[in-house]
Amino acid sequence: MAKRQFKAESKKLLDMMINSVYTHKEIFLRELISNASDAIDKLIYVTLTNRKAGVNRSDFFIKIDVDKENRLLTITDNGIGMTDADLESNLGVIARSGSLDFKSELDEKKAKKTDIDIIGQFGVGFYSAFMVSDNVTVITKAHGSDKAFRWTSNGADGYTITPDERDTVGTSIILKIKEDSEEENYSEFLETYRLQGLIKKYSDYIRYPIRMDIQKSRSVETDETDEDGNKKTKYESYTEEETVNSMVPIWQRTKKEVSDEECVEFYKEKYFDMEDPVGVIRISAEGEVMYKALLFIPGKAPFDFYTREFKKGLQLYSNGVMIMEKCEDILPDYFRFVVGVVDSDDLSLNISRELLQHDRQLKIIAKHIEKRVREELLKLLENDREKYEKFYAAFGRQLKYGVLADYGINKSSLEDLLLFHSSNENRLVTLKEYREKMPEDQKNIYFACGDSIAKINALPQAEQVKEKGYDMLCMTDEEDEFVTTMLREYDSKSFLSVNEADLGLESEEEKEELEKKTQENKELLDFVKETLNGAIVEAKISNKLKSHAVCLVSAGGVSLEMEKYFELLPGEDKPKAERVLELNAAHASFTALKNAFKKDKEKAAKYAEVLYAQALLIAGLPLEDPARYTELVTSLIV
Repeated sequence: MAKRQFKAESKKLLDMMINSVYTHKEIFLRELISNASDAIDKLIYVTLTNRKAGVNRSDFFIKIDVDKENRLLTITDNGIGMTDADLESNLGVIARSGSLDFKSELDEKKAKKTDIDIIGQFGVGFYSAFMVSDNVTVITKAHGSDKAFRWTSNGADGYTITPDERDTVGTSIILKIKEDSEEENYSEFLETYRLQGLIKKYSDYIRYPIRMDIQKSRSVETDETDEDGNKKTKYESYTEEETVNSMVPIWQRTKKEVSDEECVEFYKEKYFDMEDPVGVIRISAEGEVMYKALLFIPGKAPFDFYTREFKKGLQLYSNGVMIMEKCEDILPDYFRFVVGVVDSDDLSLNISRELLQHDRQLKIIAKHIEKRVREELLKLLENDREKYEKFYAAFGRQLKYGVLADYGINKSSLEDLLLFHSSNENRLVTLKEYREKMPEDQKNIYFACGDSIAKINALPQAEQVKEKGYDMLCMTDEEDEFVTTMLREYDSKSFLSVNEADLGLESEEEKEELEKKTQENKELLDFVKETLNGAIVEAKISNKLKSHAVCLVSAGGVSLEMEKYFELLPGEDKPKAERVLELNAAHASFTALKNAFKKDKEKAAKYAEVLYAQALLIAGLPLEDPARYTELVTSLIV
């Protein structure tokens, strides 16, 4: 029979389909299995609408056969099959989709979605077979027909349709797999284990059994005996047909059918985690968009979570077919720790079914998932504090990054999920818990940043806050001070660092006394500032210090902790804090400084340098010249 030409701009269009539309060659198996599933769905629908014909879903299957010797891969279904006219219409016209036509017909008839689940829409998936094969043969027999036909093509040159023989209704697609080249290993698609892996990856939840002949081994007795008279055994290979797909996904089942414990086991197996997740979220949404989801909040972070190599995203399915391994658009970055599956039939897919078009439905799903994850975390925080704190130890910093991202646009959604260490209670508390325990006269939320809780609690500048009986939040992460700057306030109370130059905690009498002491020692304070030669913007009598001699605080927009952070970054001209040296006028060291100032200016200058160096060490800042510091201390001791 004469070769026919494709009824499209054949070679150019087919080349585009094979070389441009699909980014991974392995996709061909997903496409052909999806087509086989569609064929079965069509037959089920046709037989259900014909009252004279009964149908048993358990009779349907998809079979994968491998002939390594002849490099043949065959995908067979017992679906609706095709007539010669169907072959001409569906396979002779590139980008003509019989499935899409069928789906449109169903929509017109308002067929129930539960009856069928047509996957294909564009009519190009079949041609992905040419990515891995030199020749494609289709042998098919249509439902209600006694004739079978063979469609054969080696690509854009055209195709032939001839009569053939087939005992049963259905379709077999036979691929002649290409020979290997230096760039491509096509033989992998003739390996059973590789095909099994692709089926599990892309088509595990096709709702009909996908069967393969699997080679196994077993122990059998021989006629030989050992020294004790027992028959010897040997291992023999045999082949057994197995169903390699799961068919019904766990997220499609109701809570009555699948317990949370079973979902946890699914999580452990799928995501290779020995530990239980701290949260399981099951969604079955109806409304603007219908979708199901099974999401998990892990209890520990993957080793690469805080690196650029980590990729967020949920698996995205449509009609039981995996569309994307990691769909990033469904999760906001601050919830990137969430893993799981989203399945929706309402998504608009692009022609290769690999990527989503800019899709309103996807945005609705993403917004809903974001809300559900936040609700789950708040519920966990309220009902199981131990689990939440475990989660927070792993992913708390990610929530803080969420507060900082996009100029704080998401801070109101995340602030109630944050935890900080309470100095008074010696435990993690929420901002809400801190706020509820604030005395009525407390004007601000006080906090301090540092390397450790112990160092923060030992800060001299924290004494004034503690003396008032106010709690202080201890923050040990590099980003914490930036977080408080972004939040600015919580429940009408502003955040204020104990390292600020003025905490505003003194009474009117204390203010007057402070002003008096400042005026009395103005000449000495100016001397200290001048001696330190630009290292500080001001030396002042402290209203914070009680038992300590000295501390360093900041004025302006850059704090001491921010300065430390900027120092870790590459580049020059890094922002510096405006340093203020506070001196305790009631401390013996100040008396010594004052006496030296009156009698020995050189010695007074040494005292000033030593006190400043001590303030640097307390603040966790480096000494510019450690040798100079030791010389000063030694000279004052001798």
